Amino acid sequence: NLKFDAELFGAFLALLPQDTQAGAALARRHESRLDGRDFCETDARRPLRHAVEIRHESFRDSEFIRLLRRHHVALVCADTVEWPRLMDLTSDFIYCRLHGSEQLYASGYDKAAIKTWAKRVRAWAAGEEPADAERVLGPAHPRKSGRDVFLYFDNDMKVRAPEDARALIEAVG
Repeated sequence: NLKFDAELFGAFLALLPQDTQAGAALARRHESRLDGRDFCETDARRPLRHAVEIRHESFRDSEFIRLLRRHHVALVCADTVEWPRLMDLTSDFIYCRLHGSEQLYASGYDKAAIKTWAKRVRAWAAGEEPADAERVLGPAHPRKSGRDVFLYFDNDMKVRAPEDARALIEAVG
């Protein structure tokens, strides 16, 4: 897995398109192998939001969090036994990928874990941070307008994702 390099990662973030027209323009410069199998048009200029999921401990670095905040890129909160789980808020939204807390892609979430995630979702949606947030830097500024929260269960080897998603929806209320 890729290790954190501040200069390289900062350059990458600077290249991300900020709206759909810039994204379409970038896509039009793709490899010729895709010709005829692409769609690079947009009917309006809409903002794009980006999120980054890390898979190496070297990203547990304050400069990484500052780079994400500077570029308004969300840090994916990945719940997994194999990769760092960080909850630093770096954008106007939060994106969580729940891969299974005990076994990657296979373990489900019990009632206590669902309750914990529901509390986190409610806090983020209200513009706050969960009391148990695992962060590299201090808390982000609260957002009166709240944050969009996207949570994806990716623990599908045992077909647990739909069951866990339903339980979380009920717990969030």
